[in-house]
Amino acid sequence: MRKTLLTLATLGVLASGASVSTQQAATPQAPAAAAPAQPADPIRELVGHLELERYKTILRGLGQFGDRQQGTKRNRDAIDWIEAQLKSHGCTNTERVTYEYPSDGASDPEAVAARAARQGGAGQAAGGGQRGGGAGRGGQAGTPPAPPTTQTIPLPGSPDWVRRGREGGSTHYGYRGRTGVSNALDAQPDERLREINAELSTPGERQQVFCTKIGSTRPQEMYIVGAHMDGLGKGQAINDDASGTALVMELARILHMPGVTTDVSVRFILWNNEESGLNGAWAYVNQREKLQGIESPASSGRYPEPKWLGMIQHDMMLWDHGMPKADGSVARDQRPEADINIEFQSDSKFAEQSMKLAFELKAMADRYTTHYPATVGPHMTNTDSRPFQDRVAAVSLRENERGMQTGAGWNPHWHQPTDVMSTFTDKDFLLGLNAAQVTLSGVAKLAGAKIQK
Repeated sequence: MRKTLLTLATLGVLASGASVSTQQAATPQAPAAAAPAQPADPIRELVGHLELERYKTILRGLGQFGDRQQGTKRNRDAIDWIEAQLKSHGCTNTERVTYEYPSDGASDPEAVAARAARQGGAGQAAGGGQRGGGAGRGGQAGTPPAPPTTQTIPLPGSPDWVRRGREGGSTHYGYRGRTGVSNALDAQPDERLREINAELSTPGERQQVFCTKIGSTRPQEMYIVGAHMDGLGKGQAINDDASGTALVMELARILHMPGVTTDVSVRFILWNNEESGLNGAWAYVNQREKLQGIESPASSGRYPEPKWLGMIQHDMMLWDHGMPKADGSVARDQRPEADINIEFQSDSKFAEQSMKLAFELKAMADRYTTHYPATVGPHMTNTDSRPFQDRVAAVSLRENERGMQTGAGWNPHWHQPTDVMSTFTDKDFLLGLNAAQVTLSGVAKLAGAKIQK
């Protein structure tokens, strides 16, 4: 009977999958090594590292180079400064894309269309002067603003409405404000800025800088996070687009903090020549699209151009003060319903994937933004995500809709000498910081960010 009971007990142990070794059974098992501690919500911890004063400090740093117009020493100096800042925050694998402007890449049909829209399309009509007596392109100093106008607009979703969005048209509701590009140096009251911005752009070699957070498990894939660092208007180009540049630089800093890892790679790039027709973004696409996912050298585990999973652009993050009034003026204070617009292009080849990316970012905004909501719209136009929109999921974040609102004069400081730090309030800067919260939380989730304590 005792032998039978022992046999049954042994069978029971075997059925449970345990060892029948009496020596093992008697030896206490060493506790498994504890996994590195993780915060309860690593994304919230990462977002918590975004600070308003730090964001403003970077804006001031970029503002020291004036409007950073492409083809000038102030532009080249700004690129050097940006690269040094990225390296100081641990994003040390910086690289540069070099190209010529004007260039063959600029003759791409879509680039030509974008450049034409910049020069004569939405927001840059011939003769568009600036508010406050300065001169815009084709305008004269002291020319009074044109009277506000209203227009009949096509119905949303109609072919004409879609066409106008694609071509950079300024479909809008209500009154229209005056828009244009100021090239009048004497319209800038700040003597130091007049001196910095005096040099004119000349053709030749151009560069733009980027760095990459290498993915720990899937380095051969990446998300691209971008903004353009060049500007126009003889001011400091704080909104357009130091606001986006500072945002991207802050995300690079946070995702390179000690202990932070991502499953896939994330590239942080500061485009050049956006204002001249998206030339820097086109140069990047033309040079690097066919290199995606190729290991080089072979068996090295290195991927100079990981496969693109999505592109997130940031362009003008600060100004959301509502539409012009009947007299053409715009409110000095931020409107109560200010929000962050996440735009995709509804007629692009990757419209479905881009819309999904936009709503993934909005879902993260609903959880992690502290002051402003995010909305999704289908009209992404005239910014550096455009060269990507038919190649990968691509979205653009901004403070209001580009075609409908910015192009209709909702921002009187667009490409003007008044695009300087002193124009904006802490509420405006906070709107930009909240946009950073949107992208940081979204990329942290999509890229599989973790924090090892």
